[in-house]
Amino acid sequence: MTGLVLVLNSGSSSIKYQLVDPVAGTALLSGLVEQIGEADSPVADHTAGLRLIHRQLIDSGIDLAAVRAVGHRVVHGGNLFHAPTLITDEVVAEVERLDELAPLHNPANVIGIEVARKDFPDVPHVAVFDTGFFHSLPPAAAHYAIDHDVATEYGIRRYGFHGTSHEYVSRETAAVLGRDPAELNTIVLHLGNGASASAVRGGMAVETSMGLTPLEGLVMGTRSGDIDPGVLFHLNRTAGMGVAQLDELLNRRSGLKGLSGVNDFRELLDQRAAGGAAGEAAGLAYDVYIHRLRKYVGAYLAVLGRTDAIAFTAGVGENVADVRADALAGLEGLGITVDPQRNGSGKGARIISADDSRTTVLVVPTNEELAIARAAWKFV
Repeated sequence: MTGLVLVLNSGSSSIKYQLVDPVAGTALLSGLVEQIGEADSPVADHTAGLRLIHRQLIDSGIDLAAVRAVGHRVVHGGNLFHAPTLITDEVVAEVERLDELAPLHNPANVIGIEVARKDFPDVPHVAVFDTGFFHSLPPAAAHYAIDHDVATEYGIRRYGFHGTSHEYVSRETAAVLGRDPAELNTIVLHLGNGASASAVRGGMAVETSMGLTPLEGLVMGTRSGDIDPGVLFHLNRTAGMGVAQLDELLNRRSGLKGLSGVNDFRELLDQRAAGGAAGEAAGLAYDVYIHRLRKYVGAYLAVLGRTDAIAFTAGVGENVADVRADALAGLEGLGITVDPQRNGSGKGARIISADDSRTTVLVVPTNEELAIARAAWKFV
């Protein structure tokens, strides 16, 4: 059977789309609508953005009758959704109910679903959840040490995010190594503007850095990652900062941006190289970023016991050789050795560790759109 899958990633202020041949594993068309709802943007809201995408699809000349399914990235599935799910009115209602767990993302995801169901009414629409891969976390990893009744009543647990990427990359890592995923223990480092780490044992996630929300864990472009909760109480008492201000601080004014003023990693490296006060701030941001990353690698080496592979992926992980080298520097005693020449060259999925490294280190480009397309194709 042949056909195409339209993959939609309707985010808080942008919509990414890709038209994928799930059998061949290729993308025929892709695009991005940005700055949705901003003052100077011609795209007033997500509905307008999706209408623009539909027009772009028509103008591309591709026969839209070939679209046999639509796959939707949905950020939060809560405790209810963990497998790719055929979308019905009831499913949409449940995803809306989960808005409180992902207030920036799930409402935009729902709009994408509702508009696309009208544009493509005769094909299956499938939701693929960012949290799904981490549904398998062992109880010891999933639970926070807070009052059990409070956690149960309000759905508080560690859900994890970027799951589609972590699952895809862990499987691709096994394919590159010619190994069965069920035999492999892998640390996946998804390093983009949002960043997360996972420990995958035998194809199943056993630990991840993000938690109830995508705020926990690694230092990110604008998010703080791990922070003492007492900082929030202190700022509330001494600075009078309320919930909205604290949310803004930790999600949009922290991370690399909070430390250096920039969140784009390329700008950070340029600023660091330029020196001066700005360069010093960028250097500190880089060092904090690497320090946190090394902490998680070390923790996951302990969680897994035996680590066969470490895979870097996403924008920073795939493209910044210094981050890969610095994150794993000095770990030769733990059986991890990065080869400088391999690390500094090459494209695509590749091994960058030395021949004598007990743990194989790789760069594995992520492809969440292909993973979503393949999940949706199963419902055709």
